[in-house]
Amino acid sequence: MNATAQRFFSNGGIARGMNPRQFLGIVCLFWLYVTISDVVYAYGVSTGFSHLTSTEMLFAPWDVRVCQHLLLFPALMVSFWASLIVEWRPLWLALPIQLTLASAFAAIGYPAMLLAHFLMHDMHSPDHALVAHFASAWHEPALWSLWLASFVAFLPAYGFGLALVRGAVLYTRVRDSELQVAELEREWSAARLAALRMQLSPHTLFNLLHTIRGNIEWDPRGAQAMVVQLADLLRRLLSAGERDFSRLGDELQFAGMYLELQQRRFTDRIRFTLPVGAEIPSVWVPSLILQPLIENSVVHGLAGHQAPIDIAIVARVTGEVLHLRVTNTIGPPRRAGAEGIGLQNVRERLGVQFGKRGTLRAAAADGVWAVDLTLPAIRVAPDARGGLRAVGT
Repeated sequence: MNATAQRFFSNGGIARGMNPRQFLGIVCLFWLYVTISDVVYAYGVSTGFSHLTSTEMLFAPWDVRVCQHLLLFPALMVSFWASLIVEWRPLWLALPIQLTLASAFAAIGYPAMLLAHFLMHDMHSPDHALVAHFASAWHEPALWSLWLASFVAFLPAYGFGLALVRGAVLYTRVRDSELQVAELEREWSAARLAALRMQLSPHTLFNLLHTIRGNIEWDPRGAQAMVVQLADLLRRLLSAGERDFSRLGDELQFAGMYLELQQRRFTDRIRFTLPVGAEIPSVWVPSLILQPLIENSVVHGLAGHQAPIDIAIVARVTGEVLHLRVTNTIGPPRRAGAEGIGLQNVRERLGVQFGKRGTLRAAAADGVWAVDLTLPAIRVAPDARGGLRAVGT
């Protein structure tokens, strides 16, 4: 058997679609509908003709029809199952087999009717009567017309049922694909955010080590105190780096510790103001979202002049939106350069976690550099996996 035939006959139709229980449920409901429709239609037409002609019933009784459909049900299940396994590609090979399955099922419709009639009304006859019953039936030319009528009736019924089952399989596959895509997106977001946080950790560490190195020679005791403070900062940094979200109060406390450490190096040049107490909204924000902005305020605020700088953070909640503003005074106007790693990091994290609901705007005006963040006000701690998706939709 060549590769095409192997793919063709592989049992992938059901495996990649609905499970057997779903398949059985759909086929049962469809065939129950067909059975009831056939019984009601035959009874109605036969009753109408009997009133007009005063002759015997022209259609088989309801119990025979129900028995006929029960006898056909296993064949229907096997045909549908085989059809889903075969599928429709390649068409040149699949189409003849699909037509053969449909024709074979439609062809046994009338023999099943004869068998049902025998089972329901002639069971008292000897055992050999079943063979005689079938043999005598097919000698009558009129019965071939009945067989053809049964074939024509069951063929479209089979087609409708197969379309229903096939549609359910395709729907299941599309739904499963969407769930897989959503899961991959969540995993990608988590991996991307972890990479961004890992990018922040060494960046912050290098800045802090540079600060301590500047104090070792002229203030050894101060450098020792800064090492202790650095250890506390790094412990908090690593802890925050393992979480997607932190309380805004914790982020502000971390920013305050970082600024205090920088004050030890740049004495009388850094002044800062942070929200305290009731000024801090009780919300959750992405971990370390403020840290790159604070570092930028120190590094770029002090550059190009010897004057003191003022750094301030303002937080407020309007409805369901949190507004964060980080400002610092700057020296003489300088030509704006490319966006640095800090702003790029924060902007990308907002995009990953909040989509269009998270924005960052940065601009300089009147000797002040301001960065404005807008993001959803998250009042309940997001869980480890569902948080990203919940707040981003």
